[in-house]
Amino acid sequence: MTLDRSLKVKAGAIKARNVLTRAERIAQLQRLEKFNEDESILGMPKVRVMKVSLKKKKKVKKADDDKK
Repeated sequence: MTLDRSLKVKAGAIKARNVLTRAERIAQLQRLEKFNEDESILGMPKVRVMKVSLKKKKKVKKADDDKK
């Protein structure tokens, strides 16, 4: 079954998720050096999900334009 065009989201993969998969949580905890392989995975500490916001780029004038 196909998905109707009106239901498709143009920026589907860009939106930040608020839940990480277990593999993503483990990878982030390893980067923070808070993951211990000997401990149970049921009591893993929480990991904050950083939301990425894209800012618009400012237009930079060329040095040649300023001299004229």
